[in-house]
Amino acid sequence: MLGLVAASTLSLTLAACGQNDEGSGGDGGEESYNWKFVTEEVEGQVQYEYAQEFADRMDEKSDGQVNIEVYEFGGLGSETDQVEQLESGTVEMAVMSPGFTGNMVNEGQIFALHFLFPDSVEATQNILNESEALNTDLREKYEEHSITPLSFWTEGAMQWTSSSEISEPADFEGFKMRTQDSPLILESYEAYGADPTPMSWSELYTSLDRGTVEGQENPIFFIGDASFHEVQDYMTISNHNNYVAMTTVNTDWYNELPEEMQEMLDETTQEMQEWAFDEQDAQNEEWLETIKNDDENATEIIELDEEQRDAFREKAEPVRDFYREEVSTVDGEILDKLEQEIEEMGGEE
Repeated sequence: MLGLVAASTLSLTLAACGQNDEGSGGDGGEESYNWKFVTEEVEGQVQYEYAQEFADRMDEKSDGQVNIEVYEFGGLGSETDQVEQLESGTVEMAVMSPGFTGNMVNEGQIFALHFLFPDSVEATQNILNESEALNTDLREKYEEHSITPLSFWTEGAMQWTSSSEISEPADFEGFKMRTQDSPLILESYEAYGADPTPMSWSELYTSLDRGTVEGQENPIFFIGDASFHEVQDYMTISNHNNYVAMTTVNTDWYNELPEEMQEMLDETTQEMQEWAFDEQDAQNEEWLETIKNDDENATEIIELDEEQRDAFREKAEPVRDFYREEVSTVDGEILDKLEQEIEEMGGEE
């Protein structure tokens, strides 16, 4: 995806309208805060609705003291523009996809590994909530670039759409596959024999329609809402990965917030984990039915069985060694810890 890809950048700009840094304001009244929150999706899609719900909750908790302006995709530039804006502090908050930070934070490419997380989206979300490898070790890597991930959350299982049938790895031979700009994502599709092509999702519909690329991956809700199924003949239910989004803030900005504002922000972030899971689940189920029943744009849906998925899994497995040896800056330590956590939390790979 954003492919959807996922995903997210949270941008907050602090504007002090009060009389002092503590926000008590004295005779001038309470201090107010005006923050920017950017997303990689548009109104109606999961990331945007997440950011708007986040803004509403912060407004209510602060009695109107915190005002968050939410920007849909394109409002402040491309996905990579938004990463740069968060890093520089031009925006304070963002929902961003690790796939668009892969050339900046090597370790973040871990989410591009196919068949790493459990088949269950719910089990995957539990790992994203609890993992020390992600919430401590990976967070520290992002903070070296002035970006602090406050949480990781799934937008649902990834599926393939294509102009020709994809049911076995051989179907990817020479296939022009749109991807995010991440070396590990490119390697993942090269392992299947595909010809991966990095591209912003803003160009994707036209490129699929014209045959510039032949397929893409995203959660079902994004495939449907972006109308990719209208220009693709097949959708393969592969569940080969999860689209993971991050709720992120500019590190310096966050660290300089008054303690009560940090606590309110952290509390809201944790509350939103359950909300985000329920929202993606509802949207993915609804859009699957919509695509199935769209007679005008008939899309053949292929559901891979376990034997078929195992064939892709076998091709994908060696990419983990590529991550350890060619991508990771810590010899794969974060991946090793994450794999152990997945096993301990009962998530089958």
